[in-house]
Amino acid sequence: MLQVLYVLSWIIFIGVCIEAGAFIWNAVYALAINPAGAKFAVPAIDLSPLYAYDKGYFGVLNFVMCLVAVMRALLFWLIVKILHDKQLDLSEPFNDVVRRFIANMAYLSLFIGAFSYGGVQYVERFAKEGVKMPDVEYLRLGGADVWLFMGVILLVIAYMFKRGIEIQSEHELTV
Repeated sequence: MLQVLYVLSWIIFIGVCIEAGAFIWNAVYALAINPAGAKFAVPAIDLSPLYAYDKGYFGVLNFVMCLVAVMRALLFWLIVKILHDKQLDLSEPFNDVVRRFIANMAYLSLFIGAFSYGGVQYVERFAKEGVKMPDVEYLRLGGADVWLFMGVILLVIAYMFKRGIEIQSEHELTV
């Protein structure tokens, strides 16, 4: 089962890396080389009205999109790394490596949620001002509440793992 998860994690990791790279390339291309690049290859992501409105706002939105995409790629890299290094021992799950892994995933999820929420608010601000903006789902900024919820749940699990490690070490000392 862990091998199947490992392969799926690699596939998802490669996909989110390609997406992050596309966002980064498009932002750099539009800001530094050709303003026509504000219109993504994906027809649903057309940020050229925002670029025409203000290049700075365009840059900030692209920065947020790139940051969220890179953090999602980092999240899957953590999963790939722990499965590749075979540090996930199901016979003794309460160890510091797994606790740190879960805590890192929790913090990344919270940051993804926070930046996604900020990006959605940013997009809605311009939509209210009359700038034609694509849907936040196409910008990969939707679902901030889910990311925040997942981060909180993972923090609770990390705390439970910390307490489990403490109980396990106390148990080993009494034997």
